[in-house]
Amino acid sequence: MRLEFLGTDSRDGECPTLYRTDRGTIVVQGYKVTDPEALADLRDLADDEAVVEIPEKLLRFASKERPS
Repeated sequence: MRLEFLGTDSRDGECPTLYRTDRGTIVVQGYKVTDPEALADLRDLADDEAVVEIPEKLLRFASKERPS
């Protein structure tokens, strides 16, 4: 799998960041969710899945039409 950088609101090279893959999916780099109450609210989290938190405004980079 190859990643194409889409965008970040980060400073100093820290996360969160969005990438598009060559498989037609989005990869999210964010802050690992560890809060037990938040994790309890999740549905059907498989053993090979992880949950990360990002600012909602970062999703603007996921559009096929790049923001200006």
